[in-house]
Amino acid sequence: MLHLRKRGLLHEDVLTVTGTTLGENLDWWEHSERRRRLRRHLEEIEGLSPDEVIFTPDEAKRRGIGSTVTFPTGNIAPEGSVVKSTAIDPSVIGADKVFRHTGKVKTFVSEKAAIAALKEPGRIVAGDIMIVMGGGPKGTGMEETYQLTSALKTLSFGKHVSLITDARFSGVSTGACFGHVGPEALSGGPIGKLRDGDVVEIIVDTEHLEGSLNFIGSEEHPLSYEDGACVLAQRPMHEGVGPDADLPADTRLWAALQEVSGGTWRGNVYDVERIISVLEAGKKALRRQVDD
Repeated sequence: MLHLRKRGLLHEDVLTVTGTTLGENLDWWEHSERRRRLRRHLEEIEGLSPDEVIFTPDEAKRRGIGSTVTFPTGNIAPEGSVVKSTAIDPSVIGADKVFRHTGKVKTFVSEKAAIAALKEPGRIVAGDIMIVMGGGPKGTGMEETYQLTSALKTLSFGKHVSLITDARFSGVSTGACFGHVGPEALSGGPIGKLRDGDVVEIIVDTEHLEGSLNFIGSEEHPLSYEDGACVLAQRPMHEGVGPDADLPADTRLWAALQEVSGGTWRGNVYDVERIISVLEAGKKALRRQVDD
């Protein structure tokens, strides 16, 4: 946090559970006896220099350690997505440090169906791009899909398969796996409009942390990014996409509130005014229906 503070990346005026602000806590911590004691413990007992445990940004760059994540956008993920770009196998990244994968997609409406496909010999092969839709907040409560990334890691050809989903990954995910795609399929997101055989282009610049996920038509009929977006907008939702039958009521309510607050990428913090505005608009629409 002290490194982040020096970069001006913290809101130091926020109140913490100590009753003082984050800035005041960091003022104390930076020069505290406790910090000196813990640093001394690392050096004398563990044989580690504290500055070798957490590098400064400049030292990390000097040692060739890059940032961890990239947030690709594109006509599949207009609001965003995330990939742990440092976890993409280096052997499939170009000499220019850019990962590129263009291929046909195979679509699945649940993690369970995708796992079954991985277990079926020849169903998923090198070069495939797996699309798992319906795993966002409204579908499953945004479940963890580590099963898929761990399964791909164990396959001899797994590094040549990419995964795109509106579900969630944790920090242990590996490979070219793109999660948190927004909007989610059940909110009308383009990811829910993809079909088997569609061609998707993935680009991730692992050095400059820029990337894109785009539907580019088919092998017979290639499309520009813009035309691809128009085609997806006109398609109906993929058959079979729907909320999990066992989704608890409180999760459904949370998903609805976060959607109104801005979806996967902006709804993680409730926009109370926006929620109230939508509720009021809904009440007025219901009254008009009764009057009619």
